[in-house]
Amino acid sequence: MLPEDYHQIESTIRAVLRDVLGLSEARVAAFHTETPLFGALPELDSMAVAGLLTEIEERLGILIEDDEVDGEMLETFGSLVRFAAAKAPR
Repeated sequence: MLPEDYHQIESTIRAVLRDVLGLSEARVAAFHTETPLFGALPELDSMAVAGLLTEIEERLGILIEDDEVDGEMLETFGSLVRFAAAKAPR
């Protein structure tokens, strides 16, 4: 079951990807659940991950622990949104 604010979280993740990685609005709007991220977006390299996660934490009011960060969480747009939604306060 999705949290009530799932679509808001998804919108926030889109905005963070756009703002932090410098992606166009149209490009980010075309992302769907299975859109690959880490390893597929040249803008999302290992250096950009820290900035991306910090911005997600700030905008969603969540804390992402170092041991929670892995390739699976950043594999697709959907996996990143699901991760953030699971961390969001209820």
